[in-house]
Amino acid sequence: MTSLIDVIFLLLLFFMLTSTFSTFAEVELTAGGVGQGAAPADVPPLFLRVAEDAVALNGSNVPLDALAEAMSGDAEQPVIVSLQDGVTAQRLTDLLVVLRAVPGLQITVLGQG
Repeated sequence: MTSLIDVIFLLLLFFMLTSTFSTFAEVELTAGGVGQGAAPADVPPLFLRVAEDAVALNGSNVPLDALAEAMSGDAEQPVIVSLQDGVTAQRLTDLLVVLRAVPGLQITVLGQG
């Protein structure tokens, strides 16, 4: 019985020393609510297509780090984000962190397909 307690203690010590405690970035998500119907927008929406290795803004490829400068628009700019097959949750989170730096965006994320 004593040797079993020693093994459990060693395993507990091993897992405590090998685990990492780091903080992750938080991305604020809001669920869609009940709407009254779409009113015609004064500003046309931006279309953002996200693939595994590329991001295209209105059909032209843009590096992820230069996306904030390319999207600098006026207030209340709607953005439609389309995810291609193979896009990971981490890739989407990286994109949302970049988009959060641009003020006045209304982001809608479409499903994969």
